Amino acid sequence: MSKTILITGASRGFGHLWTKAFLQQGYQVAATARNLTSLDELKAEFGAQLLPLQLDVTDRQAAIRTVQQAHQQFGRIDVLINNAGYGLFGSVEETSEQQARQLMDTNFFGLLWLTQAVLPIMREQGAGHIIQVSSVLGLITWPNVGLYNASKFAVEGLSETLASEVNIFGVHVSLVEPAPYATDYAGSSAVITQPIPAYDALKASLQAQYADLSMGQPEATTAAILQLIESQQPPLRLLMGELAYPLVKQGYNNRFAEWDAWDDVARAAHRL
Repeated sequence: MSKTILITGASRGFGHLWTKAFLQQGYQVAATARNLTSLDELKAEFGAQLLPLQLDVTDRQAAIRTVQQAHQQFGRIDVLINNAGYGLFGSVEETSEQQARQLMDTNFFGLLWLTQAVLPIMREQGAGHIIQVSSVLGLITWPNVGLYNASKFAVEGLSETLASEVNIFGVHVSLVEPAPYATDYAGSSAVITQPIPAYDALKASLQAQYADLSMGQPEATTAAILQLIESQQPPLRLLMGELAYPLVKQGYNNRFAEWDAWDDVARAAHRL
């Protein structure tokens, strides 16, 4: 059965790859981008099967209109994929107010506006699937990406709560949590803070560690995202990439070790 998908951030990276895969699969796709010329080739190849929509996800009213346009064009929205987002590199201390607010406006609030806008449609349909593109950095943290970590932790908390609220309507929620991939996340789409020299040694050490990482190939994710969309009982969380599970497992093992070490103190704080 063909599905109708609304995906944000379709100009490049995962969004562009997935949009093409969906079209090849025979899905109808409403794909948003700030610059629609990035979708010209797909539009020429797939015609009416693709509805390109210009959208800045930080504009709540524009997000609402975009959802309405997609629904009017195709008659339903089976899947929303909140993929729009970008990376912010720099220590917490270095991050300006403007950088912090703009990142949260895109990575968190933009996702929230699209989610809120699509929910009445999915409730009326009695079915739907909201896929939030998070990150392993929504489950564990790395230095020098503190605000990005914060935005994805916020997405995780919001989406897990949402899943418990909308399952009664036949609406599923999934968090896709990629490990590092060779996308433009750290390239031209990224924002860099104004450096404070005190953090130079830390950044040099991190740069050496990142150089040794085995980055995933973005093209390898398409089969997984198609399987997720076609699943009758999709998972709340889907880690992506061979590095994802080991990184998250180590992070949670460290948490449990610390919680265990301080368990007596925690229990003593229960009552006098």
